[in-house]
Amino acid sequence: MPAQLVFNGIHARTGTYALPPMSAADLAAIAAQSVKTGELSNKQVLKSLQQRKTLDQQAIGKGHLGVIEGIEPKDLAQAGWAVVFAHDADPAIVDSLGPLLDRRKEQAQKIKEGRYRKCVGDDGYCPGDTKYTFLDNHGAGGGGAADPDQFPYYVLIVGSPDVIPWSFQYQLDVQYAVGRIYFDDLDDYARYAQSVVQAESGGVELARRATFFGTSHKDDLATTLSATDLIAPLSKLMADDQPKWSINTIAPADASQACLTELLGGSQTPAVLFTATHGMMFDDGDPRQLAEMGSLLTNEWPGPSYSGPVPDTFYFNGDHISSDARLAGLISFHFACFGAGTPQTSDFKLDGQTTYPTLAKQAFVARLPQRLLAHPNGGALAVIGHVERAWGYSFKAENGDTQLRSFKSVLKRLMEGHPIGSAMEPFNQRYAELSSDLSSSIFTSPDPDQMSFMWTSNNDARNYVVMGDPAVRLHLTDDPSKQKRETMTPIEVTSKPQPVKPQPAKPGAVQYGMMSDISATVQDVTSKIMTRLAQAVDSLATVEVSTYTTSDMATAKANQMQGATLRAYSRVRLDGNAEICVPETNGQVDDVLWKIHSDMVQKALDNRTATLKAIASAVASLRIP
Repeated sequence: MPAQLVFNGIHARTGTYALPPMSAADLAAIAAQSVKTGELSNKQVLKSLQQRKTLDQQAIGKGHLGVIEGIEPKDLAQAGWAVVFAHDADPAIVDSLGPLLDRRKEQAQKIKEGRYRKCVGDDGYCPGDTKYTFLDNHGAGGGGAADPDQFPYYVLIVGSPDVIPWSFQYQLDVQYAVGRIYFDDLDDYARYAQSVVQAESGGVELARRATFFGTSHKDDLATTLSATDLIAPLSKLMADDQPKWSINTIAPADASQACLTELLGGSQTPAVLFTATHGMMFDDGDPRQLAEMGSLLTNEWPGPSYSGPVPDTFYFNGDHISSDARLAGLISFHFACFGAGTPQTSDFKLDGQTTYPTLAKQAFVARLPQRLLAHPNGGALAVIGHVERAWGYSFKAENGDTQLRSFKSVLKRLMEGHPIGSAMEPFNQRYAELSSDLSSSIFTSPDPDQMSFMWTSNNDARNYVVMGDPAVRLHLTDDPSKQKRETMTPIEVTSKPQPVKPQPAKPGAVQYGMMSDISATVQDVTSKIMTRLAQAVDSLATVEVSTYTTSDMATAKANQMQGATLRAYSRVRLDGNAEICVPETNGQVDDVLWKIHSDMVQKALDNRTATLKAIASAVASLRIP
């Protein structure tokens, strides 16, 4: 390993690395602390992982990773399927997923009725549940390989990670094939359900085409590593292993935002897309965090020489997916920090920190996979992404024992017809193996390089999650001329408020049915207005003003301040807390520049005050019948 390790992830405000470079010895110290105080210090968790490692060793050559011997994971009638809602889930969400639930029920119950489970209400996830208490409550305690007669192998979690934690998903995934969906809009649940059903009912037949997209920025060790030690060898391995597939590799110089737009919904959208990039990190409290955390940094970022706020022309987020995108049938795999979502607190402490740092007000799902899965034209089948930081060094080791093998195994299983949950088993296998080894190695003072590699690989394998139904699979054709990617017809969400049915009127009575309908409609509109107003207030929580100087105004204007020098910066929160960087020239405060910057800050604050007053006036004027 190099003397200084450089990690994935770019800070949106500073334009520099979200995690500072450090030595292998420093990282090994963080790893040791994490193992001693984190999840591996939980004996129940560790026992489950050790059981999985033993079972995987016994299964070598038998091909039944994840499930008991004799069960075919490609067949839902044998493997079973379950959906897990929060105990108090909105019934409208359950109804919106109706077409998908009905299809999975029919498929999973062909042999035995118990191989389909809908866990909701008292059977759903309850606050404080762990994998172990949840499975005990459903008659599936004891660990070991998944037995569909105790609890189905494929498990779809429906809910926010703030309600059903990421940790529950990680641990359930050790034993089962798990995916998750969560959307802010009720219609998106219906869109995703319809997308899957339509794809599985003949609406999608895709050419066997996979594309590998990876950036490599100047003087950036992290993306140089992912380009040379992940993208290049992985695409070659898949080309050699899958001769029926067309494997395309995007040159790093071409790994632009425009290129990614074509690959995610444009004319070049493949059946499988694999990306390796930096992920964007936004601070807790930044109004852009929920919408843009985990966005994929493209080659427009100049590299570590850049400093200052990162414009959205440097990265790809959910808003960059066009309204006419064609995504149906796609499975996308994103190697990027926070690409799937963000926990409330970080999974590890830096040197000197006594508590796990807060990353967000609450755990959340990244917006990019949400947009991919629920596109109105028909969404992607699934997105594999990373929760928290992705660790580039997980696929680089001198002894050849790398995560690259896991990536290859996942893609191989996917391309050969496995549902995505089953295809992910090599990562679960590696997580169990590394966790078991870490728990014992930590007490033997291992080599710092080896310790750093084992820990980053362990975190990486654990934190890859499936966003989407784990039972979906690719729908392919051997004849590229017959490729079909139907546009989804507009949906009707049956769980929306229904008109009040008029009752027979008594003689002389006034009928109020129509007024009830109007009242319901007004309430619905008012609710949406209030939501938008709340989002507007949230976006005003922080005022940021940056002042640049340049000798080339035309270039700076055309390229989002590229080439300009950041000379003053102010960040003022709604509660009055502020961060201010004052410009200086030759060691003295630059009064002229500071006067210009201060005036702009005051104008921004005045504008915020006026906007907040307008919002308050609008809220006061709303009256719900």
